Amino acid sequence: MRLLALTASACLCAALSATGAASAAAVPAGAPGTVPATVPATAPATVPAVVPAALPAAGASAAAKVAYGFAWSDGKGVLRVTPAKATLVKEHGILRYKLKAVAGAKEVRLDYTKSAYSRVTVACDLVETEGRVALDAKGLGRTKCTPADLAFTLQRGPAPFKVEYSGAKAVKVSEFLTDWGNPRSAFGTIKRVNDTTVSFKGIKLGYTHAIGFYRVTAKCSSGWLTGKPVNASRDGLGQKPCTAADFTKVLKAQKHPVLVKADYNPLSGELIEVWEVYGDA
Repeated sequence: MRLLALTASACLCAALSATGAASAAAVPAGAPGTVPATVPATAPATVPAVVPAALPAAGASAAAKVAYGFAWSDGKGVLRVTPAKATLVKEHGILRYKLKAVAGAKEVRLDYTKSAYSRVTVACDLVETEGRVALDAKGLGRTKCTPADLAFTLQRGPAPFKVEYSGAKAVKVSEFLTDWGNPRSAFGTIKRVNDTTVSFKGIKLGYTHAIGFYRVTAKCSSGWLTGKPVNASRDGLGQKPCTAADFTKVLKAQKHPVLVKADYNPLSGELIEVWEVYGDA
């Protein structure tokens, strides 16, 4: 019996040795699980069929970012916002954000056509809150609306938003309540950027159809400072009320900056009123 067992064991070992040798012969050099002694200098560059889990897949989207601030329409389906510092506070039982300009903050321009949009109003088509607000626990609007509703909001001028974005696309836009800051008044030169935006003293400002524009000329359609200053006050400021369309048209014809007095809101970036200045008055 002992001789039989030893004979069987020897046969089994021989069979296993033969199987291992055959398997080793069947594995080509460089196969997974083996480390080649050297890499051939002429080995072709190949792309692995499976991307290692530790590496990001090609084309992976950038991490989402967040900006709080006043957003402006900047073309069809596009908004622009300069990030501000936002602090959530509770005033008279209502959550709102206090915004503070950040020195050196760079404007962000985003496509919002595929974004989620939530409003502080109780319905998407309301112009004002009408005394009723829909806010979540973080003071953000909770009425679910569409990108078309966002376009409607932006048509009326700047609005305070929290914007979550990835790359150049807004992912989620949430309205919130805020104080609009204090307007300033100053003399300086103004230059057109586009039909709704100007540069005043190096500050980018937007304007809406509600802008006040006062001219020293006889007609609203007259060129800048053309003719007698029949509508100039004693201090040389325009007194003839004109429209936003007049303002756009007259600035469009100017190749160089012109002197004005302006009321503007540095926090929301809105140009509120503009006076043409007659320097010789």
